[in-house]
Amino acid sequence: MSTERLHHAELRTVARIPGYHAERTPDVPAITCAGRTLTYAELDALSNRIGHALVADGIGRGDRIAYLGLESVDYYATYFACAKIGAVLVPINFRLTGPEVAHILRDSGSALLVVDDDLRPVTAGPRMRGTSGFTEWTRPQPATELPEVTGPEDAVVQLYTSGTTGLPKGVVLAQRSFFAIRDSLAAAGLDWIDWRAGDRSLIGIPGFHVGGIWWATQGFSAGITNVAMPRFDSAGALRLISEGVTTACVVPSMLRLLLAEPGADKEAFASLRKIVYGGSPIAEALLQEALPVFDCDFAQIYGLTETGNTAICLPPADHVAGSPRLRAAGRPYPGVEVKIIGDGGRPLPPGEVGEVCLRTPAHMIGYWGTAEATAATLVDGWIHTGDAGSLDEDGYVFISDRLKDMIIVGGENIYPAEIENVLAKHPAVADVAVIGVPDDRFGEAVHAFVAVRPDEEVRPRELFVFSRERLASFKIPSRFEFVDRVPRNPSGKILRRELREKFWSGRDRQVN
Repeated sequence: MSTERLHHAELRTVARIPGYHAERTPDVPAITCAGRTLTYAELDALSNRIGHALVADGIGRGDRIAYLGLESVDYYATYFACAKIGAVLVPINFRLTGPEVAHILRDSGSALLVVDDDLRPVTAGPRMRGTSGFTEWTRPQPATELPEVTGPEDAVVQLYTSGTTGLPKGVVLAQRSFFAIRDSLAAAGLDWIDWRAGDRSLIGIPGFHVGGIWWATQGFSAGITNVAMPRFDSAGALRLISEGVTTACVVPSMLRLLLAEPGADKEAFASLRKIVYGGSPIAEALLQEALPVFDCDFAQIYGLTETGNTAICLPPADHVAGSPRLRAAGRPYPGVEVKIIGDGGRPLPPGEVGEVCLRTPAHMIGYWGTAEATAATLVDGWIHTGDAGSLDEDGYVFISDRLKDMIIVGGENIYPAEIENVLAKHPAVADVAVIGVPDDRFGEAVHAFVAVRPDEEVRPRELFVFSRERLASFKIPSRFEFVDRVPRNPSGKILRRELREKFWSGRDRQVN
């Protein structure tokens, strides 16, 4: 494999990517998923046909197009089609329930929904196009290039992330969000995250997450082959890696599942040159186990949907067994700034814990339709992350807790308020509090404390079934603990730290 790093600096928009590579390397495979492969020439042609079909359906610049389905070739072709006509893609987590999907469709005002047929039962609202009829919908359309109507500052995706109020907010990202970090790394000559001719990149994180769609866009921008899975499964991922994957982006729980697969050894991972991981903190024990087995470079990334994905990186050079830096999230990329603030926004010196704030050229445009929430998070160009952390003398960021109570289960962001709002609707529940507790497999697990109304009875199984009808499976508590009362302060706020104490006591950091 070539050691020359790929950086096509002239590419400034998502819209231009397929056509750019179709002109230069038309026969290079661009995307492969579930046995179907498109070259860059074919991806460009299909995205043009989808773009023309969308225009024929009355879709135009600024319209929201929702996509609810498993990872597929058509998903990424639709992404590029939306970018080409100036529409904004709204990817929806296929694990969400009907009410959760309905909120996103209603909030985004999506003009059209592209949906897998077996997911139709959880949808209602906009016009729909089923993926089974995708070919019939697009075949009559020309494959001719669409006129360029967008620039780097124009919106391209709207990703929904859970919020402390219990309702997910739409984070609007501009096309620049997908190129800013790429350019800063290239300008500094750094290979923290890099691409080389002949790379085959595994998209381990699904494309409805910022990590997944950002990672895929980096691979497409570089002109290499992207390997997707309809949904992640460790046996399938191991097979794909053994067939020649060279670089991959995953969450820590995926590493654990891969290591547990029969045949997971150095030989199976021999083609890998780099693993990029993020989405949740990684346990030191897991990293120490993974380093010798995968026997490749590791890079950890940290960021938020609001920061356009990664803003901080722990580069391969810092992945040294026994190094105290393995506990760090990393250090900011060139062009990205970090500060730790205390009460009143006061900057804190190294070693003191406060809120982590990031200033990055990849930051969001804002929350869709929520100016007040945007102003609270994006302040004078700084994203207030809600994470508690500190800096060391060398500028490395260490994350210690979450100011916003967020729980991360296998890379999925979960907020207690959303689950509490659902459980509180059960007629037997008087009060409820939800926290994250340590879990060796998925990093954290959802734990619910439930106070039952007088003269009422309810069993955990009943609460589980009640939750299953209203929440995505990854949000459902893994354990229901019945208590006499939920501890609250005089203003009525749940004393989560008190509830977390018995689970997290003795640990160096309050995230896992």
